[in-house]
Amino acid sequence: MSPLDREEAELRSVNQSRKENLLLQVSDLSKRFTLHEQGGVVLSVLDDVSLSVAAGECVALDGPSGAGKSTLLRCLYANYRADKGRILVQHGGEMIDLLHADARALLDIRRRTLGYVSQFLRVIPRVPTLDVVAMPLLSLGVDREEARDRAADLLRRVALPEPLWKLAPATFSGGEQQRVNIARGLVVGHPILLLDEPTASLDADNRARVLELITERRDAGAAIVGIFHDEAARSALATTIHPVRSRQEVAAA
Repeated sequence: MSPLDREEAELRSVNQSRKENLLLQVSDLSKRFTLHEQGGVVLSVLDDVSLSVAAGECVALDGPSGAGKSTLLRCLYANYRADKGRILVQHGGEMIDLLHADARALLDIRRRTLGYVSQFLRVIPRVPTLDVVAMPLLSLGVDREEARDRAADLLRRVALPEPLWKLAPATFSGGEQQRVNIARGLVVGHPILLLDEPTASLDADNRARVLELITERRDAGAAIVGIFHDEAARSALATTIHPVRSRQEVAAA
């Protein structure tokens, strides 16, 4: 076999391996918003977006403010329903299209397969921080003591002081809330993670801790799609950059 043939064979092998390990596949995804209070103006935010993410890959969404990066993440989590296209998620040994999944299936996908960390912590008021982080595990039927132990381990990893664990996080600083949010989002160990600026409110030391945790999940085989305005975070995590074009760029093309 010539060196060229060997190189082509290795490339085919790599491509086949990646195809077999795809956890998320997005095809021709479009999303429009109708502004009913402004005369029914229609805004086309996403137009025919396609991307795929395999185990161990991190796709960083890149584009200017207003290009639709957060909208894309919300569509991938089915908080927004896309107008057309497909969002295939590897769940329970099969690829399921989120655009056609019923409410029960979608809830199970979120519990077991698809994790989402937004910029802001939204939790039930007055629930102690330790239970806030343990809650996703409890919803899966994990023993309460084990769930709290796993939550405590992550809270230590993000350096949240233990005296705060008994308090509700509503009174915490922005950086403390974000670390709680990260711990809660990572505690299950979802195979697919959607991250919306996970280090935006963190100082350098806490940013490094959070990046270490996310890197560990990626290297353990998680498929990640994220928005990282912090260039250092993007460089540390991303295996692929996916451009998201603004409406103005699309119109000018």
